[in-house]
Amino acid sequence: MGDSRRPRAVEVAVVGAGQAGLITSHFLRAAGREHLLLDRRSTLGGGWQDRWDAFRLVSPNWTTTVPAFPYRGDEPDGFMTRDELIDHWRAYAAAIDAPVQLETDVTRLVALDGPGAARFRLTTSRGEIDAREVIVAGGPFQRPFIPGLAASLDPSILQVHAHDYRRPDQLPPGGVLLVGSGQTGVQLAEELQAAGRSVTIAVGHCARGPRTYRGHDLFWWLRQLATRGREVGAALPTPETLADPRARLGCNIHLSGHAGGHDTNLRRMASEGIRLVGRLEAVDGTRARFADDLGANLRYADTFFLERFGPLCQTLVERTGIDVPDGGIEQFDFEPPAVRELDVAAEGISTVLWTSGYRLAFDWIRLDEPVVDELGLPITDGGVSRVRGVSFVGTPWLVDMGSANLVAVVRDIEAMASRW
Repeated sequence: MGDSRRPRAVEVAVVGAGQAGLITSHFLRAAGREHLLLDRRSTLGGGWQDRWDAFRLVSPNWTTTVPAFPYRGDEPDGFMTRDELIDHWRAYAAAIDAPVQLETDVTRLVALDGPGAARFRLTTSRGEIDAREVIVAGGPFQRPFIPGLAASLDPSILQVHAHDYRRPDQLPPGGVLLVGSGQTGVQLAEELQAAGRSVTIAVGHCARGPRTYRGHDLFWWLRQLATRGREVGAALPTPETLADPRARLGCNIHLSGHAGGHDTNLRRMASEGIRLVGRLEAVDGTRARFADDLGANLRYADTFFLERFGPLCQTLVERTGIDVPDGGIEQFDFEPPAVRELDVAAEGISTVLWTSGYRLAFDWIRLDEPVVDELGLPITDGGVSRVRGVSFVGTPWLVDMGSANLVAVVRDIEAMASRW
């Protein structure tokens, strides 16, 4: 009789069964490689299952087309709801017969010593697994981030991270202070204002983008730059080109897939009644102090796309012959008043909604050679780490700024598969 405690053996273990893990599974199967996808959740659908009830995809539906599974609907330029998106990835898993083991939380990865086919051992909530290779497909939304100053907020004010927010009536009556002006922050601000809430946004250093630029959706341009830009000298920003490595932790360009898709211009939102303040700098009980950077942050949001991406798009047009019209992006002339301090209780604010993003959580990887840097981001060459047999997919900035996005994740995985 065999030893039931002996670790299960598999050629390739893929940690995570979201879209990156599933796409990886497709290519592994095509290469004839035995593999197993491990996911801590009880159901398929990845991090999309953590989004709020009215969530819509920010990128158009056509971006969900992946190898062996095209978008199945009749609105390629529309924007899927949360539940439609979850259904899409579940159907993809079934279509490619992905070998998924759910309810399996991976808590430790170590290297094995000595001879044998397996190089690594994964400790999971369902026992140990030995693998020759490990591909980490954890995605960008791993650990909700709340800054330490939250501990100084009076307990009479409810604190909720966007990860746990579902709908306006989940929050107590009163106003809402959103901390963070990335994609989630601006969309939830619109939702809460439409529900009759008084909304204040603490605006960070986040860029906005046009829903449509020179006749095409923003994500059409990102796809072109991600897949064709490098060969014509119009590559997306890479980690090496950033002036400050910390920029990799910054916001995604904000816009919305709601109401048919639209721009999210903070100045316009302010003119329509949403109060804007600078970055949240300090908290003392019910008093909140904000940095004197609102004007600078709005200017950054206004100019980022044309300054950083306008030239790349123009180079792409000139060197590929793409036929697109000229054009810019909408500007809106409104200067919101400066507010440096608020007594949130006196202002009727009952909730602080942290739209402050996520941090990657790879502390379960315990290898002798570091595979993540001081910011917690993987150290890789196109997703392949310095430890032979350990790779990453679907994580931000593996190749460039598109690596965690639907427009570029297939590109990254295809490139990795070409090395197998």
